[in-house]
Amino acid sequence: MGSYHIRYCRRCVMPETKPDLLIDEEGVCNACRSYEQRTVIDWESRKQALLNILERYRAKHSNNYDCIVPVSGGKDSHFQVIRMLELGMNPLCITASTDHLTEIGRQNIENLKHQGVDYIEVTPNPVIRRRINRLALEQVGDISWPEHVAIFTIPVRLAVQLHIPLIIWGENSQHEYGGPASAAENNVLTRRWLEEFGGLLGLRVSDLIGQVGIQNHHLIQFTYPSDEELQRVGVTGLFLGYYLPWDGYSNALIAQAHGFQTYHKPVEGSLVNYENLDNAHTGIHDYFKFLKYGFGRTTDLACLHIRRGRISRQDAIKLVQKLDGRFPWEYLGVRLETILDSIDMSLDEFIRICDRFTNKKLFVCDNRGKLMKDKLGNLTRVNDDNLA
Repeated sequence: MGSYHIRYCRRCVMPETKPDLLIDEEGVCNACRSYEQRTVIDWESRKQALLNILERYRAKHSNNYDCIVPVSGGKDSHFQVIRMLELGMNPLCITASTDHLTEIGRQNIENLKHQGVDYIEVTPNPVIRRRINRLALEQVGDISWPEHVAIFTIPVRLAVQLHIPLIIWGENSQHEYGGPASAAENNVLTRRWLEEFGGLLGLRVSDLIGQVGIQNHHLIQFTYPSDEELQRVGVTGLFLGYYLPWDGYSNALIAQAHGFQTYHKPVEGSLVNYENLDNAHTGIHDYFKFLKYGFGRTTDLACLHIRRGRISRQDAIKLVQKLDGRFPWEYLGVRLETILDSIDMSLDEFIRICDRFTNKKLFVCDNRGKLMKDKLGNLTRVNDDNLA
């Protein structure tokens, strides 16, 4: 057994190892404290603030789109588009294509278009992208790094090119403010904003130049516009989750009523069947979060449902211990070998990279310090029983 002791929030099941999570003297994490505040928010006034912002940015002569909505085709982007249409906006939907689009992901993108919107899908060079997938997995332990960059760069690039100032993002993971559009001044989506929210993990796009044949001209779609270009168009953004009560489950229900398809069973490594359905790489991405921080997607979802009173903490503990952090042999029916073949990596190489990014303090090792795994390659957290 390792000597490290993971402390968990007493109200949800989130460990202290989550970046930026603070557990107070009562043993309650800041995410739970933040959720408490939702009960005192005046949602009616927030909605009015949203309407005021939308009116300010609405195209005056119907000669351009009112806003850009970045979409993946998932439950949340369905919700964003449905709400914008209900509020009388004329959005342009933009997809930065995913690393390895699944069959159900494509079905949901097509369904989103049929809500009645114009739509652009931008696909970076797949040969270069696969090289970046491999590089990012090796260097920062995130196979989905190019997708997470493109999600922020491509809609913002098109906002500049098409002179559409307003971008409607979904949930603000920080829960602190409504986004730059809510400010009267300094409300442009600067590079600093990208660095705060864009998940770069210390790897910059410019760092890729010169590696495995990647050149400047290969990285156009991954390159954020200059602050001067952003200022010229006044590109800004808002987080819809600040202005309207945000809940993934209710978003999924609304999306399903509009034709959104869910998976036929809970997604591997997850608790639900209604999210992260578009990218077959997500299983690997979530697994590396587990290796680095000792929790995975099941923990994230269990905490959301505990806070909303849908499951008890005791049931959440059992679900996390049963489902979290399983080795990603398959995701949405796509086998691990298929993904590794596409980035020219062997299973042995992949396992070595997994071991290199594993925080050994958080997992059971033998007396020689080697990670202990079951026959399927699964690890055990050092004090898993401490959850209770």
